[in-house]
Amino acid sequence: MRNLLNPDSLDLPRFRFRGHIPTLLILLIAIASARAQTLPRTIHVFVALADNLNQGIVPVPAKLGNGEDPEHNLYWGAAAGVKTFFARSADWMLISQHQRPKPEVMERCVFKHKTANVYMVADAYQGNRIKLAISDFLEAAAGANPQTIPVRVGRQDTIVRGGGGANLVVYIGHDGFMDFRLASLPQNTNRGQREAIVLACLSKAYFAAPLRAAGSEPLLWTTGLMAPEAYTLKSALDGWVIGETSEQIRERAAAAYDKYQKCGLKGARRLLVSGW
Repeated sequence: MRNLLNPDSLDLPRFRFRGHIPTLLILLIAIASARAQTLPRTIHVFVALADNLNQGIVPVPAKLGNGEDPEHNLYWGAAAGVKTFFARSADWMLISQHQRPKPEVMERCVFKHKTANVYMVADAYQGNRIKLAISDFLEAAAGANPQTIPVRVGRQDTIVRGGGGANLVVYIGHDGFMDFRLASLPQNTNRGQREAIVLACLSKAYFAAPLRAAGSEPLLWTTGLMAPEAYTLKSALDGWVIGETSEQIRERAAAAYDKYQKCGLKGARRLLVSGW
C-alpha cells in the first residue's frame, strides 16, 4: 500500500513534484487565504425581551412588555424591535426563523445583508431569562461556545458562525446588572478578539468589568438612560459592514438615536460612546 504521507510514493514524476514544492505550497496557502477571506462575517445579537413583571424597567404598555410574547414585544416584534425593523430594512433580508432553538430562546432569526457577505443571528430570550441572555452574550464576547448555524440563501447552503465564533456580539435590552450580579464573569478564551455593542441603560458603567474580563472591545455602549431599539443598532451596523472607524459608527448611531428620540445630536453623542 502506498504511503500517502510520503510524496515519493505517489505516482508523479519525481522531478515535477520535487521541483515545484515551493510553488505548490504557495498555491495552497493562497487558496486557503482566499477561502478565509470569503468567509462571511457574523453579528450575533442577544435580545432580552422587555418584561414588566420580571425586570426592573419603567413599565411599558402591557402588550409591549410581555416577556413571553416576542411577536408584540418592544425589543423584538414591535415596529422598532430587532426582528421587525431589520425585516423591513432595505439593506437586510430575513432568511430563516426558528422557534425555540434552545429552551430560553423563544425565536431565532437569521438575516443576510443584501450587498455584503455579512450575516446577523438574532435571539429573543424570554424576559424572565434575562440573566442567562446577558451571561450568553458575555460568553460569546469571550469567544466561548462558538456555534455553527446552517442557513440557505437561494440554492446555496452556508454555515454561519455564531456565539463565540461571531465577529461582533450585541446585547439589547434592560441593563440587568442594575438588578443582579453574575456569580462569575466569562474569561477571554484567546480565540481572537470580538467587538461588542451594548444597547442598554448606563452600559459603559455596568458592563466595563465584564467586557474587560471577556477580552472584547466595546464598539458602542451608553453613558446614560436610553431606549434600546433597533434603529440605533441598524445605523451602527451600516458603518460596521463597510469597515468604518469606531468614531464614524458612533456618529451614525447618534444621528439615528436623535432622529427617533428627538433628544438633540449633542445629547445623543454624549449618550452613545465608543471604546474605553
